[in-house]
Amino acid sequence: MTADRPWYRAWPEGVPKTLDYPDIPLQDVLSASAARWPGSTAFSFGNQRLTYRQLDESTDRLAAGLDDLGVRAGDKVLLLLSNSLDFVVSYYGILKTRCTIVTVNPLSRQAELRHVLTDTGAIALMTSGKSYRVVQDARSGTPLRTVILTDAGDCEGVVDLRRLMDSSPSVRPASSLTPQDEVAVVVYTGGTTGMPKGVMLTHRNLVANAMQNSAWFGWNHQDVIMGVLPFYHSWGGCTCLNSPLYSGARVVVMSRFDAEELPAAIEREKATVMYGAASMFTSLLSSPAITGYDLSSLRYVKSGAMAVPDEIRARWERVTGVSMVLGYGLSEASPETHNSPPQRVKAGTIGIPVIDTEARIVDAETGEAELPAGKPGELIIRGPQVMKGYLNRPDDSREALRDGWLYTGDLGMMDEEGYFRILDRKKETIKYKGYTIAPAEVEAVLYEHPAVRECAVVGKPDPLAGEVPKAYVVLKAGCTVTAAELIEFCAERISPHKRIRNVEFIEEIPRTPVGKPLRRVLRDREKPGDSG
Repeated sequence: MTADRPWYRAWPEGVPKTLDYPDIPLQDVLSASAARWPGSTAFSFGNQRLTYRQLDESTDRLAAGLDDLGVRAGDKVLLLLSNSLDFVVSYYGILKTRCTIVTVNPLSRQAELRHVLTDTGAIALMTSGKSYRVVQDARSGTPLRTVILTDAGDCEGVVDLRRLMDSSPSVRPASSLTPQDEVAVVVYTGGTTGMPKGVMLTHRNLVANAMQNSAWFGWNHQDVIMGVLPFYHSWGGCTCLNSPLYSGARVVVMSRFDAEELPAAIEREKATVMYGAASMFTSLLSSPAITGYDLSSLRYVKSGAMAVPDEIRARWERVTGVSMVLGYGLSEASPETHNSPPQRVKAGTIGIPVIDTEARIVDAETGEAELPAGKPGELIIRGPQVMKGYLNRPDDSREALRDGWLYTGDLGMMDEEGYFRILDRKKETIKYKGYTIAPAEVEAVLYEHPAVRECAVVGKPDPLAGEVPKAYVVLKAGCTVTAAELIEFCAERISPHKRIRNVEFIEEIPRTPVGKPLRRVLRDREKPGDSG
């Protein structure tokens, strides 16, 4: 780490600049917390509770059961579950066998699941009965040999999770591994281009990021975390599983996001921390429930996964009185790399690099020259949370990891204080007559219009200009505006080459499970000659 980096001037008071990371496997974080807070609730789901001791013992039993099934150290076990106590027990139970977890969106369809099974060579899979048919359709010709169901019912040829655990002893398995090198979890990226890639995260990566997040915001045994983010995603894994366990906090498990139920749960559980994408906060602000419940127990909320319009953050703080901090991360970094100093949030930025994390802006063409403050380029990152590489993709790994730095593929800029802002994805920029346009910049202008609830801007092929900006817009309930009015609204506020040329009104913006807009889905709809 370089001691004179500009962001140290904005460093949060009381937050260390470096941490001592123990050389332990991730599952030992659970065991250490169970020894310290055995009777405290670790996870709650409705009326169900799992104390730290119960979770530690349950995962011991599952590990013993997996061993009886012939699942051995080094095997890959696919976890295809929604947020639930079963997910939590399965996650840490698999780790205790010294296997590698492969987390997958539980809404994955046959082709997606087959790709992951083939790519990873997973020999076992844990899922629920409602996903069993998809598993059956996808498994032919793959190495998968054992399917474990949380609710087996009358299904034949499967293992019932409850019976497996009930018949296994609570004996702690031996653990001898090298956390820095051994892969704990493979997380599949959202696949902004081509097929999703498997990100290999080591035990050391995940332990480090759990500690970084906890230390930055001062998490402790008294905190109550809203487990809204999908657990299978790297962001949910860090902030809803590993960081809370490291801190001894309690997680309120939400099976899915519900704008009506979430405020009620915050009041009922006296939640102190909640993480989510900007789209989640937009939905909450559109729900009458947001003003019907007491949210004062929240110390802060954090928005990430996509750029947060200033209007959304300001309105959230005005309506709820709860501070919103900003941040950034990516699956390849476990995922958190940047956070706002809680008392010095700067609108439009992602904050500053977190503990033990270095960041630079380099020229986007060669990636070799570091650029000064105020100059846009590609964001690169170095730290203990950066992945080992992509599974079975040596060329992609070499492209992303160069001389110890992770090349994010995001265009960004650093200001004089060391705060970073993301301009857009390198591969999502719009090329108009030789000009490069960042969709997020145009979207920020559209969000200023009082009728716009959500939007996404993509490049529409054009025979003369190459591409022109086209906006997909979701209107607020009860609001009306014409395409011509929005085009004129932008033209008055942005450079001529950046103004939108087409507007299409749609019911919702396609997004990843954590709320990132899937511009590629909208871009794929654009064909030469479309009238828009």
